[in-house]
Amino acid sequence: MLGIPRRYSHFVFGIIQSGLTSLVASGIASLPAGDAMGFVGHWMVSWLMAWAAMLPIVLLAAPAIRAFSLLLTREEREPRTARQA
Repeated sequence: MLGIPRRYSHFVFGIIQSGLTSLVASGIASLPAGDAMGFVGHWMVSWLMAWAAMLPIVLLAAPAIRAFSLLLTREEREPRTARQA
């Protein structure tokens, strides 16, 4: 593997997540492009533009989204055993 220090995992996650999301979304948006070669060319250009736009948004929004999701959820309790009852 690349050996990127773990403290940068947030950035690695954001790069992968934004790349995958923009790839799928731009592919769906490119479906009306027509023939196969037109589709692929349109998809790649759309994907690069979408990824460039989404990457900073994901990197900046992910910590806030994570904090908000933690506010909306709770830790699960361990089941009580017969001895603890």
